[in-house]
Amino acid sequence: MSASPGLPATAVVVGASGGIGAAFVRHLAARPTIGDLHAWSRRGGVSGQPDRATASRVDLRDEASIARLALGVREPRLVIVASGILRTSDGAGPEKSWRDLDAVRLAEIMAINAIGPALVAKHLMPRMPRSGRVVFAALSARVGSIGDNRLGGWYGYRASKAALNQFVRTLAVEAQRVNRESVCVALHPGTVATALSADFAGDRDVVAADVAAGNLLGVIERLAPADTGGLFAWDGSRIPY
Repeated sequence: MSASPGLPATAVVVGASGGIGAAFVRHLAARPTIGDLHAWSRRGGVSGQPDRATASRVDLRDEASIARLALGVREPRLVIVASGILRTSDGAGPEKSWRDLDAVRLAEIMAINAIGPALVAKHLMPRMPRSGRVVFAALSARVGSIGDNRLGGWYGYRASKAALNQFVRTLAVEAQRVNRESVCVALHPGTVATALSADFAGDRDVVAADVAAGNLLGVIERLAPADTGGLFAWDGSRIPY
């Protein structure tokens, strides 16, 4: 993706200190079509960070920190939000029953998984060019699909990803009023070998973070403006909301 032939594009990766976020940064740093590369994370650094990636500390629960960093980003054409939590700060994992529901934990997981990405969009999407291809992509999950929910459980994580999907869908509608070539999507990476999923992978097929990031960048490259607002898996298949 580039702004125009011969002119590299600006990209932003949010959640860049996580396994898949760091992999996105490494992939994008190796592409000549990417110029300025911003890596935002809670820790402010990226594992194996490429020299040309500008790392910054951000707190998705603090809108002021998002707004401040956004001011330093000039005409981004690619924004990837790869942040997310399964466990809350007190160590609690996904709920198995309604008996496990807790208001404080639900608020925390919603703040990180849904509200944070929406605030990133609030401050970065207005800075995107109004012509030419632009992409806003947020990492969601298949378990956030209401239509695909057959097993129950995982109340907070499911609800936060479902909320994220609705944010993405609504952002997509507004974005195309500004730029008809815009693409705004939610992406399911599959089960990735990261700290986030380590305790919950079970017998699922697990892929390395670098592979997952490469898969998703391939999906992004193939998406057309007609696909905006959708939820897509790592293999490009559409998942029902």
